[in-house]
Amino acid sequence: MTHGRNRLIAAGVATLAVAGVVGMLPSTPAQAAPSIKDVQAKVDDLYRQAEVAGERFDAANLRLKQLRAELEDLQADQKHQGEQLSGVRDQVRDSVLSQFEGSNMSAVGQVVTSEDPKVFLAGLSTMSAYDGIQNSLLTDYANQVNALDLRREATAHRTDQVADTEADLKKAKAEIDDKLAEAKKVLDGLQADQREALLSRDSTRVSAADIGASGSAASAIAFAMAQVGKAYVYGAAGDSAYDCSGLTMRAWGAAGVSLPHSSAAQYNSGRHISESELQPGDLVFYYSPISHVGMYIGNGMIVNAENPSVGVKVTSLHEMPYVGAVRPG
Repeated sequence: MTHGRNRLIAAGVATLAVAGVVGMLPSTPAQAAPSIKDVQAKVDDLYRQAEVAGERFDAANLRLKQLRAELEDLQADQKHQGEQLSGVRDQVRDSVLSQFEGSNMSAVGQVVTSEDPKVFLAGLSTMSAYDGIQNSLLTDYANQVNALDLRREATAHRTDQVADTEADLKKAKAEIDDKLAEAKKVLDGLQADQREALLSRDSTRVSAADIGASGSAASAIAFAMAQVGKAYVYGAAGDSAYDCSGLTMRAWGAAGVSLPHSSAAQYNSGRHISESELQPGDLVFYYSPISHVGMYIGNGMIVNAENPSVGVKVTSLHEMPYVGAVRPG
């Protein structure tokens, strides 16, 4: 009995000793959930990356429209040049046939029926009738062949550029979609009340009537302010959703001023002004390289299509990294 009791006492002492050691070890706290501020910063950064891709999308879209218009002009020019060449070719053919009238026409026929302008011209140069053909007519034909070649090359080059730009558009759109999906995943990881708090960042309450502006600037401001609360969608320019440059383009369009659908392009679409010169209606630009634009409305405030979380809203002039301003018109 004594030995059994001693074994129980020894086991109890060992258990207490282990418990004491464990009690002295530092505990590992559970990983803290990210704060709303951290999540907001993460989501805003993803939206920022998507907006950079969106700027590339807008710029590529502008370039694509220009290239397609140029391609259409080149194709029309090439067609016209081909018609001119056909006219001169007919004149040359008639001249050749008149030179060989009554002779063996087999060799002549191979030349004058050739559909390839260069083959036709090369054949003429080997014929004995070459000297009898008007030099000016041959020169004119040769010039027309060269002109058509140049137009064909220009058309082919512009066609390649269109294809490259369409690929750029597709790549930019894919990047936008990726960043938006990542931002959605971050937001979906929040509790319902946290997500609501993040997505309900209110716009500052300002009425267009309270903004001191006149003329075209007043018209532009009235349009922009009427869009507050609408959605932000990359590449959109109304009527129910906008991206940043889509909003300013439509707003100034309502005032009769045409602007491109690109914040970087809009930065080069008016007179550059200093911050001290800002007046309501002026366009203000952000980030380097420029990828966001808003409209100044006075009192250190702007209206802008900000991001997919908050849409079109009024906010502070220096809410984002400010780089410059332009006065349209």
